[in-house]
Amino acid sequence: MRFISETSSDGAREQLFTLGEIPGVLWTPEGAVATRPLVLMGHGGGQHKKAPDVLTRARRFVTECGFAVVAVDVPAHGDRPKVEQYDRIATENQARVEAGEELAPLIAGFQALVARQTVPEWRAVLGAVQQLEHVGAGPVGYWGVSLGCGLGVPFVAAEPRVRAAVLGLGGVLASAEAAARITVPVEFLVQWDDERVPRVQSLALFDALASAEKTLHANPGKHGEIPAFELESTLRFFARHLG
Repeated sequence: MRFISETSSDGAREQLFTLGEIPGVLWTPEGAVATRPLVLMGHGGGQHKKAPDVLTRARRFVTECGFAVVAVDVPAHGDRPKVEQYDRIATENQARVEAGEELAPLIAGFQALVARQTVPEWRAVLGAVQQLEHVGAGPVGYWGVSLGCGLGVPFVAAEPRVRAAVLGLGGVLASAEAAARITVPVEFLVQWDDERVPRVQSLALFDALASAEKTLHANPGKHGEIPAFELESTLRFFARHLG
């Protein structure tokens, strides 16, 4: 892990880093010197590690809960180079949708492809960050919606260090098998009028989770219209299970 820059503001320390070819960002409380809970955050499609929704949540996890938070650019996003295969698939999928095919199965197939690269990358990032003295090997949580859910479900299923997860805006088509292996507490977000992921598929993904403790948070609105108050619920959820 190589740190590139460091800044601090309003009680949060931000460190940009690379791990091999993976660019990431780590937020910790200013002056942090000991082990603490860590939340890994997965950004949405077309976004990046410091997208506004990631940044807002990360800073509150740090300043209000004392957590560390890490996020990285997934392949072909943010500071990572474009991937010719992904660009070709995106173009083909757009044409297929315009020809009348349903969008959700195409999204699911693409996310399953990206997850095969992302899951081992995230596990490596988690291991590297937990070796830092101001983070340590404390309890781990995961937050990710939309693309962050499509990649997060197989990650949480594969990673025994994760103790709790916030997921949502995702469907069951590519994730049913992995969801059945998730047993940690989950808070799951659904937008009732989601134009990208059919409601029935989101509800089926929630149902597929094997967690004994899981809660469904369904709100009116389209895919990107998660109400601001859900952040408060997320803070309480992670404080209860990680803090």
